[in-house]
Amino acid sequence: MRIRAITLDLDDTLWPIEPVMLRAEETLDAWLKTHCPRAAETYPIQAMRELRDRIARENPHLSHDFTEQRRLSLQAALHPHGYDDTHVESAFTAFYDARNRIECYPDSLAALERLAEKYPLVSITNGNADLERIGMAHFFRHIITARGAGVAKPNGRIFTLACTKLNLHPREVLHVGDDPELDVVGAHAAGLQTAWINRTDATWTHSIKPDLIVHNLAELADWLDNRVAMSA
Repeated sequence: MRIRAITLDLDDTLWPIEPVMLRAEETLDAWLKTHCPRAAETYPIQAMRELRDRIARENPHLSHDFTEQRRLSLQAALHPHGYDDTHVESAFTAFYDARNRIECYPDSLAALERLAEKYPLVSITNGNADLERIGMAHFFRHIITARGAGVAKPNGRIFTLACTKLNLHPREVLHVGDDPELDVVGAHAAGLQTAWINRTDATWTHSIKPDLIVHNLAELADWLDNRVAMSA
């Protein structure tokens, strides 16, 4: 079926997330050492990770909301040491500013420009990246986050929401992402066409297969151009 719009994952699809999160954790740790030293001593980076994981386990109703998980983690780390919510918000701001300092994969920006010229683009992310802060919001017709939608991928409701905003049938929409379960299986179950971004030459192991496998966004843009040319 004709592809009339594209939905895109963000983390590990447009940019690598591991170095971003490491830098954000280091930034938060440095901020705490300066402004909340008692909490910093108790919660160095690894301990803060473990605290955040515990908060996530204890609050399954917030599995779609990484921002609130982080705030609760900071409250749990700071309040017992006498630091108030002003410190919590300032600590979160330091972390979140660093979390939104990303470096795209070399192919991403040029490919996004090509795709946005021909298709309405919608971002769908479980993470809490802020495309306005990053400076990439202009590529997207709509921006959908798990926090805003109230559910996270692979829940089909988040994909259906994108199709509703686009006013398109799911089979007219191609979802593109790196995660086999969250992106491909989830989008397929919601009725979308799917493309797996496989930057690491991983082996596909699921019974449900993507409609397309590409190594990067440039390859996807080329494939779409060739598809249109062949059907002209």
